[in-house]
Amino acid sequence: MIRLVVGLGNPGKEYERTRHNAGFWLVERFASSKGIALRKDGKFKALVGQIQGTSPAGAAWLLLPQSFMNASGQPVQMLAGFFRIKPEEILVVHDELDFPPGVAKLKQGGGIAGHNGLKDISQRLASHDYWRLRIGVGKPPAEAEGADYVLQRPPIEEKEAIDAVIQKALDLLPMMLAGDMQGAMHKLHTEEKLPPKTEPEKKEAPAKEPEKKGLLSGLLGRKK
Repeated sequence: MIRLVVGLGNPGKEYERTRHNAGFWLVERFASSKGIALRKDGKFKALVGQIQGTSPAGAAWLLLPQSFMNASGQPVQMLAGFFRIKPEEILVVHDELDFPPGVAKLKQGGGIAGHNGLKDISQRLASHDYWRLRIGVGKPPAEAEGADYVLQRPPIEEKEAIDAVIQKALDLLPMMLAGDMQGAMHKLHTEEKLPPKTEPEKKEAPAKEPEKKGLLSGLLGRKK
């Protein structure tokens, strides 16, 4: 059962379209589609929204930390502590350099691969047991630094691929909230395969009937 969905990103207009805000994009789209208001809560240093009727333990929550990426753990720790939410009931949505745009994967725990937001959350919760929805944003070019790359806007083609996989993940989010993580994982990780193209069936042209000569032409054409 997921009781807290955290989107990672940086607050402010200058960051809202950058790769590092992929977690924000998903949570904002989910809130918009469900008519959930994300309100600034000074107590938790975050934008907070409530999802009604998803858990017997009470409402589930949406959280967008407003403390910048490297301090994302404090809002998560405070809200989770206040509502007694366990690490395994938390889903953190974040950008992932190891996957190309158009790929998203779900996992529990594991290494944080230098992601400052995850690093701070793990330290604050004293646990790696929370779930992670990793949105691929692609690897930086060989000469570029990862920290600079994630703070850039993706080109149109990449953004379209990211948007498409975010929609796929959003379609599965109700399963995650209900606790069917394995089912959601299977569907998310399975690529939709298009049916093979079949060549149109070639029809053989009907055989031509031998030309019938009339009786008169036959007689005229007969050699003497």
